[in-house]
Formats: sequence, structure tokens, C-alpha cells
Amino acid sequence: MSGPLDGVRVLDLTTVVMGPYATQILADFGADVIKVEPPEGDVMRYNAPLRSRAMGHIFLNANRNKRSIVLDLKQPAAREACLALAKTADVLVYNIRPQAMARLGLSYDEVRAVNPRLIYLGGFGYSQRGPYAAKAAYDDLIQGAAGLPWLAEAAGAESPRYTPVIIADRSVGLHMANAVCAALYRREKTGLGQRVDVPMFESLLQSVLGEHLGGQTYVPPTAPPGYGRMLAKERRPYRTKDGYLCVLVYNDKQWQAFFGVIGRPDLQQDPRYATQEARSRDYQGAYSMVAEEIAKRGTAEWLAALEAADIPVQKMNSLQDILADPHLAAIGYFQEREHPTEGRIRTMAVPSEWSESPPAYRRHAPQLGEHTREILRQAGYADDAIERMMACGAAL
Repeated sequence: MSGPLDGVRVLDLTTVVMGPYATQILADFGADVIKVEPPEGDVMRYNAPLRSRAMGHIFLNANRNKRSIVLDLKQPAAREACLALAKTADVLVYNIRPQAMARLGLSYDEVRAVNPRLIYLGGFGYSQRGPYAAKAAYDDLIQGAAGLPWLAEAAGAESPRYTPVIIADRSVGLHMANAVCAALYRREKTGLGQRVDVPMFESLLQSVLGEHLGGQTYVPPTAPPGYGRMLAKERRPYRTKDGYLCVLVYNDKQWQAFFGVIGRPDLQQDPRYATQEARSRDYQGAYSMVAEEIAKRGTAEWLAALEAADIPVQKMNSLQDILADPHLAAIGYFQEREHPTEGRIRTMAVPSEWSESPPAYRRHAPQLGEHTREILRQAGYADDAIERMMACGAAL
């Protein structure tokens, strides 16, 4: 047994980042993930940097442990092959709009007809119950809809900007993976499959509004939306004499310790800083005071002083610093693998650690259509039927 989802088969009709990231999590956990790609392949195959065509870096980091089959789902023969694969699958995951799945003849009702136990999970832009149902959605658009660029400006950025991480796709991908696992658990209890929708907008809002609903949490409202600590302009890495440092003086004990480190124990009686409630009413003022003090010493000196006082502190890493991080080296977070076409590559470990059934790197990210024949044979297709599908372009 390799991974807690060993024995689960996932039919993966997703592309780009959100869906592939979700299904890679399932694959890392041991599921047999069959990646169904169009003849041109997943678009993320072509993003530079890349060592060879159709094997871009983002694709490599979102599609390990999967098998690739190419089916042109606009052709009837390919649709029939997809339904044949669905018959033996436990989960089907897609990330186009449900209307597009219906046009392909792969709606929930059509797929359920061949496999009533199937978990049919869609990740797309917006709930299908509202007026945004048919709107196109990408990470940048969903970040905008969820207010992230506005929050960046409100917190001190010169102008609105997107978070420089594909945060909507990846956070919603986690929601998708969680939903699959929960639906599989329910099926074990009831024997029933079901349709599950995971809309990006509503899912990302769980992260945004968990704190930024603010005073709008109460009816009637007690204050505007927004969480002051997140929006304080000085909530950022503090400049030292020779660099930057990430410091969070948070609870009363830590503030008292900080006042001792800076030689100002009298500030423990200052009503602006004395209690959590008082500080929460003016985070900007509290953080500005910390910023002024941090600027007086060098980074190494502050690291030693704050760690000795048990005040949370961390150096600000660059991406290059992360690659050389001693903690990550100690736990083997980065591992080098020999890819059959891409040569030596660096991969990241599964971040969860298991005492039993640990996840594992079992397969390299596949070349386009690498497993088409193998998968079709497993679905019951004879070699001559496979060759006919190849010849007409229904499969590649």
C-alpha cells in the first residue's frame, strides 16, 4: 500500500493549475489519477522555463504521480472511451463550466448513468445558483472578485495588485481535494456517489472574509468590514540597519518581553499598548512603534535578542534563500529525481507526514499521451480498436 488513497481511481479532466493541483494531492495520497488531455495538451505544459517542449516547470510541479491519456472529447469515439474509463473510476474531476461538460455529453446525469457510485466534482468560477454562473474565471479575476487587490492597496501598496502567488487556484484546489476525500468517506458509509461543486469565488471568500468580515459579522453591524491588523500599513517586514526582519509581537507576554528588550519596561503601563484590546484598536500605532525600534539595530543582533526573549521572529527569505534553507534541507523537503525526458529535476515533498500509509513519489509528471494505449487496454479496448482511434485522431 502506498498512500491513504491507494485503490482509488480518479479520472482527471482538469487543466491549468487549480484542478491539476487538487488531483496531484490525490495522486500523492496514492490514488491512480488518469489525466485526460486534449490533443494539444494541458496549456501549462508550455509555460517557460522548460527544458523540452510540453514539459514546463509549472506542469511538472502539478502533475506528478499521474498517467496521461490524450482523447479528443469532441469526437464520439473519444467520448465513449471517456465514459468507459468513468465506469471503473471512483472520482471524476473537471474544471470547466458545467455547460461545457454538457456540450461534450459528459454531464453529471450522463456520467452517473454508467457509474452511479461516481463522485463527480467540478471546480469552476462561481456557484451555478447565481447570476455569475456562466462567467469565465481565472486566478486573477477571482482574486479581484474576492477583494485581494483592493486589500493590498488598503494595506499600503501604491496601487491595487494581485497576490504574486496563484493563490485562488491553489487554495481552491485544496478545497477540491478535501471535498473529494469527504465524498469518498460518505460513499463508504452509504454506497452513494454524488455531484459536488466547488466554486472558486465562494471558496476563496472563506479565506478573505474569515477575518475581513469584521464588524459586519454582527447584525446590525458594529463596524465596517476589514481586520485592522491585516490592513495596518506597518504590518510588513521591518527594516533593520542592514536588511529586513519578520517580527510578530502578539500577546501580552510577548509585548512585555519586547519592552524589556528595548529597555522601555515603562511602556507596559502605557494604555495604548497595555492590553490586546487596546492594541487591536490601533494596530498601525503599535506596529509603527515596533518599526522605529527595529530600525535601530542590525538583523543578526535582533534575531539573537528576540529569540532569547521568546518573541516570534523569522528572517525574510528570498526564493533563493528558501532553496538553501537549513530546516528544509534537514527534513528532505527538496529532492532531486531523474526524469526520463527532463533529466535531473528538483521536486517538493508532500508536506504532511504520516506514521502509516505515507504518500510517495511514484511516477514522474507524464509526457503528453504517454499512457494512452496502456489506459485504453485497461478499459477493455483491443489493440486494433486503439489503433483505429489513433488513426482518426480520437486518441493520441
